[in-house]
Amino acid sequence: MNMNSVDNTPGNIVLDLLASFNKYEALSVKQNHVQSSIRSQYKIRIGSSGFHIFDRTTGLNVLLDEVQIPPALWAAAPRQVSIALTNVCDLACPYCFAPKNSATLDIERVTSWLDELDANGCLGVGFGGGEPTLYRRFIEVCHYATKKTGLAVTFTTHAHHLNDKLISALTGNVHFVRVSMDGVGATYEALRGRPFAAFRQHLETVRTLAPFGINFVVNSRTFPDLDAATRLAAEVGAAEFLLLPEQPARGRSGIDYRIVRALRRWVNLYQGTVPLTVSEAGADGLPTCNPLVSETGLRAYAHIDVSGVLKRSSFDSHGVSIGADGVLRALDTLRSLQEDSNEDLEGLQF
Repeated sequence: MNMNSVDNTPGNIVLDLLASFNKYEALSVKQNHVQSSIRSQYKIRIGSSGFHIFDRTTGLNVLLDEVQIPPALWAAAPRQVSIALTNVCDLACPYCFAPKNSATLDIERVTSWLDELDANGCLGVGFGGGEPTLYRRFIEVCHYATKKTGLAVTFTTHAHHLNDKLISALTGNVHFVRVSMDGVGATYEALRGRPFAAFRQHLETVRTLAPFGINFVVNSRTFPDLDAATRLAAEVGAAEFLLLPEQPARGRSGIDYRIVRALRRWVNLYQGTVPLTVSEAGADGLPTCNPLVSETGLRAYAHIDVSGVLKRSSFDSHGVSIGADGVLRALDTLRSLQEDSNEDLEGLQF
């Protein structure tokens, strides 16, 4: 797309977008053939919401939603996919959903999934775990995703291993970092078992790598710290503050309704400078804004766990194993199972 064009009539914008899309597709085919590391600056995703233009370097999103796109042309892959590289973690947070074992994914499987997702309209991949910085080939997989695909690369971390050496190796190969901080001061130390002062210093380090956000699990222990946590997020330059109302996992019941109501009041009264975001699972009753309202469920997001099972979310206990025929085949199967389940539920209604 010619970003300097002065002719902005809807017809010409559509033509420009189509031309850009065709050029990008041709470029992608050529790149896949010669394994070139040169990528287009902008990626265009065609979906039910229209033309979605994304720049992974700046995080710019442009949606042209006046255009009705035939379903046959919609991107086949979810908009965003998270991949648990390892279950290994050196913390023991009581509300963590990840299994406590040493399982890890083979990097060849991961890179083949990245190629497939990239070629089918996915915009970004988020590496997690466990603690992804403990994955033995973490630097290598981030380099691959950035140099060999057009995917935006993010990862979620407790940040305690983000030293100068790792930051240097990852610079230029990560586009956004999500740092987990559940509570401040004594609350953080009680739940995560690490000195909060050390964590605070790691926040200063991560800001030299890429734009970052704060992930904050909300439950009865952490809710009282929300004001202090958002003030700290502003002080260290966080780009967003992600609210994660605790979900049921590993025998825990998740956030209770009393805290849910308190959280809704807190959000409505929030006057901080850091933008708030919320997980889809915890968004009920909150004043959210979603420009991609028709792109939900598995069209918006999917998770791949450390055993190579594709799920609707990291909290799901069941999914579809990804075989040699790839992610999209597993995705089709998972969608079919979900549709069958919905039909069964509708059949039970009176």
